Amino acid sequence: MAAMDTTGQLFARYLVAGDHGASDYFALLKELVARRNSEGLSWQQEIDRVYALVHREILENQGQPTEPVTFGTSGWRGRLGKDIFVRSVMVVTAAIVELYRDLERDSESGLYLGVNSFDEAQLRGCVLGFDNRFDGGVLAAAAANVLLAAGFTVHYAGESTTGVLSAAVLELGAAFSVNLTPSHNPLEYGGYKYNAADAGPAATMLTERITVNARRLMATDICATAGGDFSWQVKESAGLRPFDSLAAWKSLVRRNKGTHGLDLDRIIEEFHRRDDIVVAVDSVHGASRLHIRRLFADTTSDRLITLRDTADVTFGGIAPEPSSANMRGVVAAINARPQRLKLGAIIDPDGDRIRFTDGRKEIGMNQFGAMAYHFLHEYRGKRGMVAKTVATSNMANRLAEAFGEELFEPKVGFKEFKPVIGRALVIFEESDGISIVGHTPEKDAYIGLLLALDMVTATGKNLSEYLQDIEDLYGAYHPDRDGVAVRIKGKELLDTLARLEKYAPGVTINVGGEPKRITEVITLDGRKMILDDGSWLMIRPSGTEPKIRFYVESRTADGTADLVATARAMLAEIGLL
Repeated sequence: MAAMDTTGQLFARYLVAGDHGASDYFALLKELVARRNSEGLSWQQEIDRVYALVHREILENQGQPTEPVTFGTSGWRGRLGKDIFVRSVMVVTAAIVELYRDLERDSESGLYLGVNSFDEAQLRGCVLGFDNRFDGGVLAAAAANVLLAAGFTVHYAGESTTGVLSAAVLELGAAFSVNLTPSHNPLEYGGYKYNAADAGPAATMLTERITVNARRLMATDICATAGGDFSWQVKESAGLRPFDSLAAWKSLVRRNKGTHGLDLDRIIEEFHRRDDIVVAVDSVHGASRLHIRRLFADTTSDRLITLRDTADVTFGGIAPEPSSANMRGVVAAINARPQRLKLGAIIDPDGDRIRFTDGRKEIGMNQFGAMAYHFLHEYRGKRGMVAKTVATSNMANRLAEAFGEELFEPKVGFKEFKPVIGRALVIFEESDGISIVGHTPEKDAYIGLLLALDMVTATGKNLSEYLQDIEDLYGAYHPDRDGVAVRIKGKELLDTLARLEKYAPGVTINVGGEPKRITEVITLDGRKMILDDGSWLMIRPSGTEPKIRFYVESRTADGTADLVATARAMLAEIGLL
């Protein structure tokens, strides 16, 4: 009886009968998941009860999103039921359809869309999928039904990853892709990613137009979604073409092996042949759980360990991102094995971010992106530039300088790499995203995993050993990043951040009790302050979450924590911490 009383109290605290808007379903879900984790599966039926209410809200919400639709550096994200629901997804899809309808009077858009006419876009169609989020299939059906009604071919992948869907755009010659995913955001979020015909994140001009179109349609209710007999499944239609998205990804990688130097079949065969390597991949219950065994040619070998490879829309109550805390299971799994070579990886829910470990050292993308560049350049004999965001470690800068190659360093956001697609051997960002020449212009965890496996088998070294070799030649770099949630936004937030302008070149700041002089300030994206010892710190607002992010890099292992403390002190001083 006590347990029932506790349940009743919890439901009364967060739910308002008959009022979706006033009910906080996900706050309640987090409480219930915590109890399931500590007390057992008996709590699952209560979790299912709440998700049934979320499902009703997703279907029934005919209002406005709590936050206006905005496409950031990687699409649109919001809370399930409150921002992301059937009607809002249909409206945003209709806003995208408008981009193509407007082609006849707006030829400039065609340069960014990669198609010349509405008819061409309809024929080439849309690659459509979703990640493991709650009601992902329902939201994908909402998008599909708008597209099919507008005469578009829909290449339907079902649950899949962002990188795989982008590869499918290129392999199928589609006009664009839509993936219903908020990437690594917590369980309460949904999201919508749109890539044009180049298969990369859409250009700013397009996302701005989608935002404008969606807000107008949302306000005027031109896209009527109420009523009608919808089952919220993808309708059978001559334009609906289900396909195997991972097969399309494999086809692209094989077709371009001469460009990037990665031989998919040889790399996987080498894993099968050798008995001195173990691989562990943690999917954190995300879409990659459907692909990992197939990626390794359906091996049943116990040298391939898959973790958190079951469906769970709650992610076990964790933030489903590649992080040190979430990596612990991978570390334990590979360290329990006798093989000399150990490769561990964790992948986020939509498979566009990946982080590595060999059980001794965690390898984030700051290091791995530079290692990938070194590997393709020195081991695979490829020549070309490297591209990395301004918030990323300067290790790649040093390698490009040593190789006599160019460096491209734009602001944060994978869309910023568009000018060098096809020229840069490796493109990567600090937040665990990577791609390579001859692949897609979208970040892709699987190409990162294939690269890492090739590195280990080709060098005969664990990742930390290979990294040490590079550091011995070119010097060590010690990056870190963090973020803080903020309540203010828009102009108020930017005005507050402007107070950091006093930290100008020539100003001395305290780092770990020692004075450091700012020698250069880069304002390409937020504020990056380069110090006189080669270390740096950078502060910028997030493009996808209500957060301020800061990034640091020291040339000594001990100096990184001091830079983090300095960045926090700066944020506290201007009132954001």
